[in-house]
Amino acid sequence: MRVHGFSPSGNCHKVRLLLAQLGRQEGRDYRWVETDSARGQTRTPEYLAKNPNGKVPMLERDDGRVLVESNAILCWLAEGSGLLPADPWQRAQALSWMFFEQYSHEPYIAVARFICGWTPLDSPRRAGLPVLRQCGHAALAVMERHLASTPWFTGDDYGIADIALFAYTGVAPHGGIALDAYPAVRDWLARVATTPGFVPLPAPDAEAQARIDQSS
Repeated sequence: MRVHGFSPSGNCHKVRLLLAQLGRQEGRDYRWVETDSARGQTRTPEYLAKNPNGKVPMLERDDGRVLVESNAILCWLAEGSGLLPADPWQRAQALSWMFFEQYSHEPYIAVARFICGWTPLDSPRRAGLPVLRQCGHAALAVMERHLASTPWFTGDDYGIADIALFAYTGVAPHGGIALDAYPAVRDWLARVATTPGFVPLPAPDAEAQARIDQSS
């Protein structure tokens, strides 16, 4: 199994984190193929033949079958493990948070981070940062309310909905979205970081970090 991914991407890190936590005992041996979407490596004819949407992550099985979209990959990998609830209601609850992540969270928090770190300082896209940050804070407020009464998003225990939401929440400050007003979110991030097999999201390279530092 090969996973094509861009290491600084939260969407890609979701898959790497889950695979690290499943471990070899789950039969999830894989090879990571670094694919720099910021430099056009997902737009080559070879890549587009496998994933016409031209994005990462992409999971490629040794039988040639391909699975894309980070949260779909999480669901497939976690099937049969304790990280995906077996109870249909609890599973639906976990999925609802994963849909929330892709519709109300990632489009603002992840995009603000990308603009700050991976676009030129004079990019016209930066004009959209105030709205992205406002919407990002709205998503964090929803999470804060949930976490005020329960420790996890997947159900009674840690699982894939937590992995999905952790990826970009932890680096929201890279996009100018501070976490100071969300103590329950910060405590949840700390809990995720103590789960067995946890691996952190790699830091941005020096060039991206310099842009982030100038984008507050």
